[in-house]
Amino acid sequence: MGGALLSFMAMAISGRELSVELETFEILVYRSIVGLIIVLVMIQRSGWGQVRTKHFGVHFIRNSFHLAGQFGWFYGIALIPLAQVFAIEFTAPIWASVLAVIILKERMTPSKLLAVALGISGMLIILRPGFETIQPAVLMVLMGALGYATSYVLTKKLTRTDTPLCILFFMSAIQLPMALIPTIGSLTVPSLHMLPWLILVGSTALSAHYCLARAFLLADATVVIPLDFLRLPLIAMVGYLVYSEPLDALLFIGALVMMTGNIINVRAASRGPRSTMPESDS
Repeated sequence: MGGALLSFMAMAISGRELSVELETFEILVYRSIVGLIIVLVMIQRSGWGQVRTKHFGVHFIRNSFHLAGQFGWFYGIALIPLAQVFAIEFTAPIWASVLAVIILKERMTPSKLLAVALGISGMLIILRPGFETIQPAVLMVLMGALGYATSYVLTKKLTRTDTPLCILFFMSAIQLPMALIPTIGSLTVPSLHMLPWLILVGSTALSAHYCLARAFLLADATVVIPLDFLRLPLIAMVGYLVYSEPLDALLFIGALVMMTGNIINVRAASRGPRSTMPESDS
């Protein structure tokens, strides 16, 4: 979890630094290139049999929503406080619970209903609609969270038949041309001093998911999820110290409400025949 927390924060900082020279889709293009190179090296070592799939259509749909999630996340990273982006992103598991009922035909249990209610309440505390004007960047991050939620559900569907390496390969291979299309004729070649940030944004995207998956494998979700929420105070301190972003008490209260709903849901699921874990997908 320490590796996952550091990876998510490094990815946010590198996205903020890259936004000085690059548009959001351009960041996604270079992120996919770096990720694809890393995944290809891994496949070369483990064999191309890892990436066989009979569900290319599901991969395509999953990565369309995942790209939308990434766009909203990186767009927000450039324009609003880092802590606010992370807090809104934490609504994704709530939307995923609802979508799992619709797409995967999972049962809507009382604990899931409570988690959804607390998640929406926490979101309203953070956004304060009616009391403050909601910025377009905030709405983009919220739409990104919905994109991530859909990709979570489709990832769960794919893990029944495809390997994690297969999912990572198609993530980079499909999203690269998708992100390239809006940049045709206008793709910026970043300056040389941006190269470390490009490498960091692509590599930490993979390391974050690897570390988070390992954490869920090694420990109960009731331990992992509260640790995952440490991303919020940690990135808030980074934003305060590095970018002079203000600390917002209501943001932390809203995030605590959402975390409570997630933990209640996971504790209830862990008592069932099979636990389903929400995970982050930045």
